[in-house]
Amino acid sequence: MKFSLKTAAGQNYEAYAYTGGKAFDAAKPTIIFIHGVLNDHSVWILQTRYLAHHGFNVLAVDLPGHGRSGGEAPSSVEEAAQFIQTLLDVAGIQQAALVGHSWGSLIALEAAAGLKNRITHLALVGTAFPMRVSPALIEASLNEPMKALHMVNTFSRATLAAPPSVLGPGTWVFGASMALGRRVLASNTRVNIFHRGFVACDSYANGLEAMAAVTCPVLFLLGENDQMTPPRAAKSLIDQAKACGKTVNVATVPMGHHQMSESPEETLVALKKFFGLPL
Repeated sequence: MKFSLKTAAGQNYEAYAYTGGKAFDAAKPTIIFIHGVLNDHSVWILQTRYLAHHGFNVLAVDLPGHGRSGGEAPSSVEEAAQFIQTLLDVAGIQQAALVGHSWGSLIALEAAAGLKNRITHLALVGTAFPMRVSPALIEASLNEPMKALHMVNTFSRATLAAPPSVLGPGTWVFGASMALGRRVLASNTRVNIFHRGFVACDSYANGLEAMAAVTCPVLFLLGENDQMTPPRAAKSLIDQAKACGKTVNVATVPMGHHQMSESPEETLVALKKFFGLPL
């Protein structure tokens, strides 16, 4: 479904969110899913459909300027977090859980810090802080985006074929992810959202302060063989959350950086446990 929003400059645009195949109902417990760089709502396909059919209102967003969403693509984590707050306001959602992957995890963290008690749960999937991006990858994303896309998918993947619960038996996950990246990059002809997203990740400096301000339970969902955001890269956030007295859950799933498609069932189980659903 689409929501009518305004840019910071006051221009109208529509933001798209996938509802998991169920009608939007703001009265239900709501979970907002936030994708990473050069991804869109579709990366959450198994998790969103399951939760939408088990009592939750699900909104898996396309960030502004990505996929089916119009508007200006955010150039910082803070700008993207403001989009999440605006979306909640426009949709009439008083409280929600946030689930973010990679860049989306930083957006979810920053949004949760600002929204305080409006956020009931915070799940950070494939997260790291600081989320440094190599200069070579940032440069390639600007000047040779197809080369950078190939690099990202090489580093992100720890398997060649997805489990049958996500994309279908025998699906070539590398090829599918390359196709998704090309499609999302082509969805915005005004700015290079690949480069913009990487710069936003690399420059975000408010992670520890944001974690201190979070008021809800936090789940860290990490990939054992994640080369983009290895589990050790989340240590500073985990330590900060514990030091500030948060309720902290840490789950490690097999495979690499795209936990949602490479370890879909394990990722879903971790989310079900975090949200209090029977396993």
